[in-house]
Amino acid sequence: LHVHRDTVRRVLAASGSPVPPSALRPSRIDAYRPFIMETLVKFPTLTAARVYAMVSERGYVGSESHFRHLIAELRPRPAAEAYLRLLTLPGEQAQVDWGHFGHLQIGRARRPLMAFVMVLSYSRRIFLRFFLDARMDAFLRGHVEAFAAFGGVARVLLYDNLKSAVLERVGDAIRFNPVLLKFAAHHLYEPRPVAVARGNEKGRVERSIRYVRDNFFAAREFTDLADLNAQARTWCEGQASKRRWPQDTSLSVQQAFEVERAHLLPLPVHDYAVGERLAVVIGKTPYARFDLNDYSLPHTHVRRTVSVLADEQCVRILDGSQELAVHVRSWDKAAQIENLVHIQTLVERKRKARAHRACDRLSAAVPASTELLRRAAERGGNLGSITASLLRLLDRYSAAALQAAMTEALAANVPHPNAVRHALERAAQAAGQPPPTALILPEHVARRDAPVRPHKLDSYDRKESDDET
Repeated sequence: LHVHRDTVRRVLAASGSPVPPSALRPSRIDAYRPFIMETLVKFPTLTAARVYAMVSERGYVGSESHFRHLIAELRPRPAAEAYLRLLTLPGEQAQVDWGHFGHLQIGRARRPLMAFVMVLSYSRRIFLRFFLDARMDAFLRGHVEAFAAFGGVARVLLYDNLKSAVLERVGDAIRFNPVLLKFAAHHLYEPRPVAVARGNEKGRVERSIRYVRDNFFAAREFTDLADLNAQARTWCEGQASKRRWPQDTSLSVQQAFEVERAHLLPLPVHDYAVGERLAVVIGKTPYARFDLNDYSLPHTHVRRTVSVLADEQCVRILDGSQELAVHVRSWDKAAQIENLVHIQTLVERKRKARAHRACDRLSAAVPASTELLRRAAERGGNLGSITASLLRLLDRYSAAALQAAMTEALAANVPHPNAVRHALERAAQAAGQPPPTALILPEHVARRDAPVRPHKLDSYDRKESDDET
């Protein structure tokens, strides 16, 4: 009839005629089926690649790709686990977790967009706040703002086993993060981590994060982080609070929250100081490296260790209790945030240092220059330009010739570089020497030929004391 067997089977089934089952063909895996089943019972998580290697050693010649398909049907399935519905009292519990919502490009930096979510277990009231990282300061700041939005604190807060809450866990023994314990003691609540790999124990915050993804963040447009958080606050107080309360569909989440608010613990009298604090070692340049950027500070604190206290808006640099600098925080990457006063002060100091180095070089080569500069200062001369002119003469003439010329200028009571130059030119002309040619050398090469004034070595001699033997 030239029709497919499936067509014949369908027509027979439509007419009510019995359809005989197709005979199963033998498979190459049949001979290894008992071994595979026994192995998977002992090792349920054994990979298909490892099982394929084991049966290949025993003579199996089938392809690995088809074997993976067959092993998926033979692998024993775990029994479905049933869960009890958990009921909580008003104000008894809240659940906390992070959600990752992609990245934001800020200048040259690619920052993760993290959502801090806290849910009151009784009323399902959601607090949502976005951050550009998930560090401890952001974690605690999310708590503080959530408590302020709820108007109180739940007695127990459930956490996943993230490092901001749990540093180490061995069985039932838990080592909490001491920063979180201090924060919890200030607000008088109990931090409680869920069991490892048991996300169902904090399912309300897990479902709330999924609800945020589907009903708030999807197709959401925003200009920056502040705009996104403003929209999140409006959404939490509006659409998220107007949804049906799961325990009684005749009520809204907002109505259940009004009942729960009266049972929350009151907020502490004093606010908790939230911010990231860390020690930073300052190198040879007056900048403190923090979060991929450099912030300036006074040059007097280079080669020292200072403290950086930062929040979302500003970065403060402290030396003990002394505040050295305050900058607006940058979320860019490899940026230099500078205070012009810090840089200008360093530039002026460098200029003065260069002048001192020039005077030292000149006085070491030509002793008469000290007296000439003193007399020039008494007459109100510009010592910087005078020193530079004398150094240029020192580069063109010898130190001995310059010493004689300065002595002549001082004898004539004319402490000025022009008088020194005229004396040098007259002496060169009288000696029949050609005009000198300026030799311009790199600074590091010129420093090698600079004269060095030797000092006495008496201070290095060892003096024997009376009690030495």
